[in-house]
Amino acid sequence: MKRLLNTALISTALTALPAAAVVLALNTPSFASDASDAGSTITAETLVDHAEMVRIADALDAAVDAKDWTTARSMFTDTITVDFTSLVGGEPATIPADGLIAGWSSNLTAEKTSFHLRGNHRITFEDDGSATMQSHGYAWNRMERGALPENGGDPMWEVWGTYEHSFVPTDDGWKIDAMTFVATAERGNPFVRNTPGS
Repeated sequence: MKRLLNTALISTALTALPAAAVVLALNTPSFASDASDAGSTITAETLVDHAEMVRIADALDAAVDAKDWTTARSMFTDTITVDFTSLVGGEPATIPADGLIAGWSSNLTAEKTSFHLRGNHRITFEDDGSATMQSHGYAWNRMERGALPENGGDPMWEVWGTYEHSFVPTDDGWKIDAMTFVATAERGNPFVRNTPGS
């Protein structure tokens, strides 16, 4: 059974993803479905839905980097299951999407910039009408305060890994109702990852 985690802990982990130092390889679990899965074959019937889900995932990254929280919130159902345990430990959590966005916006203030890059989208259409997208991701955070000697001496932190987004059809189109990130490597200053911008 999934347990509700502390919103502040999740906020720190999730905003770290928009987030150089020695590469740290993380020994992390694989996705529920095999990360090498090629996804469903794109057909004439699924082409538009496939393109729309890729658009939504990419637009979510762009909205977070632009600090456009209204647009970012519009990509989710009202409740979302998140799993960033490869970065912060704990267990997956089901939280209100409004809480997720509040955490992101409180961490990624004007002082802290982020950049997301995503590719290799693979979408599997499920029998229940939902869909699962797997993709590769790179992200970093930059905060000048991290360059101070007492804060680690490096203004950047970056991470590589794999994403899984679960999509469900709604009256307003496809929405994300679950999101997992499995980190495979990171480098840079943990202070930048863990410290909210002021």
